[in-house]
Amino acid sequence: MKKGWLIALGLLLLGCIGAYIWYNRLKNNAEAEGGAYDDTLKPRLEVSTLEITNIDDDVISMNVKMLIDNPLPVGFKANNLKYTVYMAKTPIIEETYGKPIEVESGDSTLITLPMKLLSKKLTTVLKTLEEKGIDSTTYGVRAAFDLDVPILGERTFTQTIEKRLPTYYIPEIKVEDIDFGKLGLKQTDVAAKVNVVNKNKFPYNITDTHYTVSIDGKEIAEGSQPEPILIKEQATTPVVFPVTVKPGQSLSLLPKMLFDKKNTPFLVTFRCKIIDKDGNAAFDNSKLNTTIRGTLADFKKD
Repeated sequence: MKKGWLIALGLLLLGCIGAYIWYNRLKNNAEAEGGAYDDTLKPRLEVSTLEITNIDDDVISMNVKMLIDNPLPVGFKANNLKYTVYMAKTPIIEETYGKPIEVESGDSTLITLPMKLLSKKLTTVLKTLEEKGIDSTTYGVRAAFDLDVPILGERTFTQTIEKRLPTYYIPEIKVEDIDFGKLGLKQTDVAAKVNVVNKNKFPYNITDTHYTVSIDGKEIAEGSQPEPILIKEQATTPVVFPVTVKPGQSLSLLPKMLFDKKNTPFLVTFRCKIIDKDGNAAFDNSKLNTTIRGTLADFKKD
């Protein structure tokens, strides 16, 4: 019986020595190669793509696809993946990925990290870069997660991925005028004159555009423009969206529209898709939603 225990302990010791030698051999190879594994044998993170899915006035929604590569001699399970996204060394997103992540030995997996960016945070960073005349900056993701790895036990791994890219600006839509060209009992002709501001160094198209015009809390017009509209790079592109309003929607508002513009609020909503001819993953097929508010006096001509 004692001899059997000694044999079992000897085999276990040999197995541990073998595992240690195997681990150190892989580690030494990683150190010799350098680069991808940061000179150590540990999981490697790599950002694959970033795509903006929706742009609202307050929040920008996006997905970041991240590759997790496992060079360890054993598979692992990770929980509590915490990540911070920063731009120009300034944190703009801090979130946690709640799903468990499992990667077999010598394998990799691709996960999608949903992110929500407050527009105010991004605007603050972009304004600083613009004032300093900086047209490219550092984008980064810092990820940290706990691994439940056999033999090694639970370990926390942290990795930072950085890349220097052009400064990306979110499109701005400004209503320059709401032109009531023909006010009458039978119909009212309305045209929303809009400027689309593009500070990026590349052009894009907006398409599948839908818009509404509300006056004094009452929606008086809606329309759509299915055809693509070219938005020039580093320029302001003027666009006119015409709508014909029927008398039942606008007749009661005529006195305020004509004689009380200062106290008559307007609200214009736009939603469209952004199409980048070069297939820029960050912008292509993303949705833009924006709301513009003011009073009719803002458009009063001198």
